[in-house]
Amino acid sequence: MLIMVASTNPVKIRAALVGFQQVFSLHAFEARGVAVASGVRDQPMTSAETLQGALNRAHGAKIAAPDADYWVGLEGGVEARGSQLEAFAWVVVLSVDTIGKARTGSFFLPEETARLIRDGMELGHADDIVFGRSNSKQENGSVGLLTGDIIDRTAYYIHAVILALIPFNNPTLTFKSD
Repeated sequence: MLIMVASTNPVKIRAALVGFQQVFSLHAFEARGVAVASGVRDQPMTSAETLQGALNRAHGAKIAAPDADYWVGLEGGVEARGSQLEAFAWVVVLSVDTIGKARTGSFFLPEETARLIRDGMELGHADDIVFGRSNSKQENGSVGLLTGDIIDRTAYYIHAVILALIPFNNPTLTFKSD
């Protein structure tokens, strides 16, 4: 079965594949990525905007690769909580007739990173500056940098992919799509 991930980021493709393999271990899956626009800001600044980006990406992947079995959109975002910025991601999984949505756990960003984001920078670029890295969003990401790689970006996304697959794993139950 083919999973089309709305990203060429290897972290997102790997997370989608592992999530599907863990939920549906009796099936063989292949995951491929396709570049799809999110239709939201490069750095979504609310949970609602981040979810919309994930939805847009999943639908865009479906348009780009209509013969796939599943389409997955993953979108990272931040949201202000008082004077802090909370980081998280949304995952949307589509099939021909089912949709699943889930959000990762969240964590608060250090002020050094948050300040750069408030000034208009994307989280991955802000992390690279604060931590002296290059392209960290295609490796361990902010969550990996801040947890000392106890939780890297792939592991962080896998749980949300698994949670987004709940409607697919429970076909006799009713899940609303809005």
